[in-house]
Amino acid sequence: MIRTWQRVVAALGCLGLMILVSGCTTSTVESRKQERYGAYSSLAPEQRTLVDGGKIKVGMTEDAVYIALGKPVEVLQQETQAGASTVWLYGGTRLREHRYWAYRSWGHRSRYYSEPYMAFDYSSEPYVRLEVVFEKGLVREWRTLPVPR
Repeated sequence: MIRTWQRVVAALGCLGLMILVSGCTTSTVESRKQERYGAYSSLAPEQRTLVDGGKIKVGMTEDAVYIALGKPVEVLQQETQAGASTVWLYGGTRLREHRYWAYRSWGHRSRYYSEPYMAFDYSSEPYVRLEVVFEKGLVREWRTLPVPR
């Protein structure tokens, strides 16, 4: 029977492998600056400094936000009386712990016993961590969202 610490080690090993594999295709600010060099070179010096630090500000273009933060997880279109707008959603992940009672068996000679113990499993859950609203191609507002509990 697999012990709790072995499950934790296996889960962490799988997580490390996923990070290693996904790290090969990770988009960085530097790679996105090269990808959209024309848009980056046309930014004002103040905006370049923000973009280099992976930060955004109201009034930035979609290209500047893409260079700073990368590709959004989801793009939504909405329209109100004020006009049309586009919402970019950026995601994050968190590990959620699941606790449950399990039983381990053990025996000695012809007698077998079982005892309860608290077991743990972990699952990765996605969530929306950042929302950026554009109007006419410029950031109207943005907000970070808390990690759900």
